[in-house]
Amino acid sequence: MRKYSNSEIAELVKNLCSIEKEPEWLEFKCNNKDPKLIGEYISALSNSAAMLERPCAYIVWGIEDSSHEIVGTSFNYELMKKGNEDISLWLSHQLSPTPLLSYRHIEIDGKNIGILKIEAAKYEPVKFEGIEFIRRGEHKKKLKDCPDLERLLWESFSRQSFETGIAMENVTGDEVLRLLDFSSYFDLLKLSIPTSRNAILKALEEDKMIIRNDFGKYDIMNLGAVLLAKRLNEFDHLSRKSIRVIQYAGNSRSSQTIKEQVGAKGYAVGFEGLINYISGIIPSNEVIGKAFRTIVPMYPELSVREIVANAIIHQDLTMKGTSVLIEVFSDRFEVTNPGAPLIEPERFLDHPPISRNEKMAAFMRRVGICEERGSGFDKIVFESEFYQLPAPEIEVFDSHTKVTLLSHKEYKEMNKEDRIRSCYLHACLKRVNREAMTNTTLRERFGIDDKNRSMVSRLIKETMEKGLIKLENVSAGDKSKRYLPFWA
Repeated sequence: MRKYSNSEIAELVKNLCSIEKEPEWLEFKCNNKDPKLIGEYISALSNSAAMLERPCAYIVWGIEDSSHEIVGTSFNYELMKKGNEDISLWLSHQLSPTPLLSYRHIEIDGKNIGILKIEAAKYEPVKFEGIEFIRRGEHKKKLKDCPDLERLLWESFSRQSFETGIAMENVTGDEVLRLLDFSSYFDLLKLSIPTSRNAILKALEEDKMIIRNDFGKYDIMNLGAVLLAKRLNEFDHLSRKSIRVIQYAGNSRSSQTIKEQVGAKGYAVGFEGLINYISGIIPSNEVIGKAFRTIVPMYPELSVREIVANAIIHQDLTMKGTSVLIEVFSDRFEVTNPGAPLIEPERFLDHPPISRNEKMAAFMRRVGICEERGSGFDKIVFESEFYQLPAPEIEVFDSHTKVTLLSHKEYKEMNKEDRIRSCYLHACLKRVNREAMTNTTLRERFGIDDKNRSMVSRLIKETMEKGLIKLENVSAGDKSKRYLPFWA
């Protein structure tokens, strides 16, 4: 709270005093100096704030409890001791986990006021001396005695995410409109821009892009900033979340860099511009038809779009100093995102979608940037088959995931891993379409003549030996055999 001026703190206190009934995240005191009681209230208020999905709670000294009148106090938290220890140090030993505490002592109308800001609990209840407390109405209770509130508290922890954090706090409405691209926000939603400033802010608030804070101003949420920022670098801890695109002259990172671009905008408002930029640097192939030569991109635009959208949505935004990286080589297209996947790579095609960033994913789906049913990877595999490209490759590292689109290769040019992966994903694609892979469907996938049936049979055998596919009808003859992915 040291970043706020005395006048802002005074305005905050007056706003809190104007609340008709003391909520569960607020406690007024006159001169309470009992360290144990203060510790219990910190636990109760921190847990209650989390349950109510608020960023913080407050204890305010110098306010009469029933009337909310400013009466002043002789208490000063900064000068208080427990034994020979400062109270802040003593509390840090007694509270677990220790919430962030910030105290200010000011004068309002000639009366001393103290206000302690308490961070809401994160991921688990805050204990004082090993005991969890919570507020029921205006009363402090042990959490174990309130099973209904305990259930609500744990449910609130499950909803906490990077998106619900604050990117920039205490800004005016005009600053919100300067920092966030609200016009693109309404365009993406296919809505007309409201005629009034307050209506624009209300829409952003209802979508949890911003929240009204206790100072009467706004906090811009991480969700709003990463999706709608005009310039991500205006948000200190989000500047490294910008997407990087690098184009190389050859097929390795040691080859010459042709272009390198770092995105400036939030993911939603900058997505179409990003895809257009990528489309402009992807290599092309010349296809000779019956009458004309046609220039086509090396990779299907739909596949590029889905891979980039998936990387954005499924990245681990809590990781620092890293962001989505898009690399364009002469023979492949790689997209790397922070964070290991939440499901096994072998199940990307059939598994229901799981995202670390549910609120961001929901908005991206609403505006048509990504798939709503989790069928994005199905489409990537389908496009690879339609254009007879090797199947996309997924690599998982300790803290990153990389998806690669490979340029066109004839079957004889593919290595063994490319062929087996393509066979397995073909079986998966058939399965999700309620069909089964056969020698014939796999030959069609690779564009192989019937006379080379035995070559495809060998590939099927190799893929079975890897444990990736299995026979559906064990007793069938060679030409009638149908194959399923291992998980079917």
